[in-house]
Amino acid sequence: ACMEAAKKAGGPIMVTFSRGGGQFIAGKAADNTDDAACIAGSVAGALHVRAVAKLYGVPVILHSDHCQKSWLPWFDGMIKASEEYFEKNGEPLFSSHMLDLSEEPLEENIAICKKYLERMAKVNLLLEMELGVTGGEEDGVDNSNVDSSRLYTQPEEVWEVYQALSSVPNGNFTVAAAFGNVHGVYAPGNVSLKPEILHNTQKFIKEKLGCASDKPVFFVFHGGSGSSTEDIQYAIKAGVIKMNID
Repeated sequence: ACMEAAKKAGGPIMVTFSRGGGQFIAGKAADNTDDAACIAGSVAGALHVRAVAKLYGVPVILHSDHCQKSWLPWFDGMIKASEEYFEKNGEPLFSSHMLDLSEEPLEENIAICKKYLERMAKVNLLLEMELGVTGGEEDGVDNSNVDSSRLYTQPEEVWEVYQALSSVPNGNFTVAAAFGNVHGVYAPGNVSLKPEILHNTQKFIKEKLGCASDKPVFFVFHGGSGSSTEDIQYAIKAGVIKMNID
């Protein structure tokens, strides 16, 4: 259905697998020791999309959604599948993976992300990392009652990430910074976004780098549902290249 819609709309499309979705594909009765079913289902889904996409003639980006620290076996399994696929085909099975360590201390978040990016860069996989906390609930992770101050990422935090990850040879990464965005479905006007945080961060990092680009960081906008058209457009102007909606 997704690829049919992409063909009708003149695609491309991004197909995203969650950990729970991977397990569902494998079947809930499948042995999930060390996330085996989550891995097998996600990999099988990616291979299915690759095979079927050819019939629709649309470009497809294969992505995986939030992976917290306790789910790293799932993350490792998908990367291993891409490494094996790369050896045979010269490209990774997936296009990108989202590593959400926003609940961990900043230093640990950055260190683990850098470790994975060093591995992923060797097979041309993009890493999406998260800073701050996106409110609401998604895939079993509930941030509904989080301290509101954690909903807004600071420019200095993004700069720390940029310094670490941009040092990885061939490393490609995006940053899901928090600027008041919330997971879930909301009517427009019920979400208090501050996309100026992204603009200020780009300006801050540009000055640190002394570069010509006004948008040195590629941002991701999580929890886009309920956002006004104006806020979305303003966020895109700040360097958002991907937006998640529920």
